[in-house]
Amino acid sequence: MMACLDRLSSGESREKRVFIAALITGAAMLFCDVATKLYFTRTLVPGERVTVIPGWFDLTLVGNTGAAWSILSGYGYLLLAVGILAAIAIGYFFRFLTEGCPERYFAMFLILSGIIGNSIDRLWRGAVIDFLSFHYFDAYYYPVFNVADIAICCGVGIYLISGFCRKEPRRS
Repeated sequence: MMACLDRLSSGESREKRVFIAALITGAAMLFCDVATKLYFTRTLVPGERVTVIPGWFDLTLVGNTGAAWSILSGYGYLLLAVGILAAIAIGYFFRFLTEGCPERYFAMFLILSGIIGNSIDRLWRGAVIDFLSFHYFDAYYYPVFNVADIAICCGVGIYLISGFCRKEPRRS
């Protein structure tokens, strides 16, 4: 990311604006993640279910010591290390990963905001706080998730769509 910042300071104004907009978007997602987790940890009791849309959507406070779908549950420090390494890798390879494509700046900052948001939980609480529960009546429940998970999924989705839609990497 340092090479990218050096390049941006050399006067490429459009790319600089995109970089700053993507950075602000990532920071806003991180703020929303931290704020919603603070709010719901103060207003819900763990395991409590508050129905928002009957048969479809509830708010349910859950502490997840694993990754998605509680994979590697109980290995929080390993998952924290993986998150930190992923964030460092994104920073180091930022220029290569974005290839000058504006949407990829947003993708990387969304992914970083999600990694940071969930890492804060692992350090601070020992588990990631999840609270969004979508389901189909009582027949099927999607795993409970949070704003950081949304940011990561959106970032990965944007990056994949960009990869499939762009014919050739743009070199600036």
